[in-house]
Amino acid sequence: MAHPVRFDDDDELLRRVRELALAFPGAAEKVSHGRPQFVTTKTFAVYGATVKGDHHSTRWARSLQFLPDPDEHDALIGDARFFYPAYWGPAGWLGLDLTADEPDWEEVRELLDMSYRRTATKRLVAELDARS
Repeated sequence: MAHPVRFDDDDELLRRVRELALAFPGAAEKVSHGRPQFVTTKTFAVYGATVKGDHHSTRWARSLQFLPDPDEHDALIGDARFFYPAYWGPAGWLGLDLTADEPDWEEVRELLDMSYRRTATKRLVAELDARS
């Protein structure tokens, strides 16, 4: 059974996340479990989330899931905008509620960069570094 679509393609927050995520070398978008996922050989970001025990809520529908560096994890989760997403959270992932405040798009880009570097191949990370 296919998962229902859990996003609106006209969502301005998704448009901005998509623009930032797809700027990374080798990045592509796919829909999995009803949500946009940004991938290279592995997923580095997901738009939208749920929390354990509340799978039908739209509370986190406009959020960004990402894999932070371990040394950044505790500082980020101490900020009320961040949360532990269902399924991905136990693997170290966090969610950022993009509706909690006006998003700081430079911060979002940095979180995407951090997650990309943890999941992309060495060749793709070298290509990213060569762009700088």
